[in-house]
Amino acid sequence: MRSVAAALFSLPLVFLNQTAASDASRLETAPPVVVKTEPQAGVADVDPGLKEIRVTFSKDMLDQSYSVGIVTKEVFPAITGKPKYLEDKRTCVIPVALEADHTYSMWMNTASLESFRDKDQRPAVPYLLVFKTLKAKK
Repeated sequence: MRSVAAALFSLPLVFLNQTAASDASRLETAPPVVVKTEPQAGVADVDPGLKEIRVTFSKDMLDQSYSVGIVTKEVFPAITGKPKYLEDKRTCVIPVALEADHTYSMWMNTASLESFRDKDQRPAVPYLLVFKTLKAKK
């Protein structure tokens, strides 16, 4: 019995969701994904004076369509204005106020919040952005 379970878990993931796989196999029908963030995910040297977070997607996005998810209040940056897209239609700018020596974490879409959408209404794949600001200068 143990070898049967091991064999089942070793099956390629391709068979798990054929519909999602066929949609994602073509660039035109694949959901948008985050291709770049400023600050970059995982960095620990962000200037606490940074006034905006930029999130760039792989496709043109629907204007005024965004959902930034809270992990916890303690790690969510203070949003100081309305997010907007740049002229490239792919980069969303989120105005923020950051504190020194603080870790921040925020979702771009979640399983239940899917407002980051491309121009064809496809929701972006959820993306977790985590970064840390530098200590205050003395």
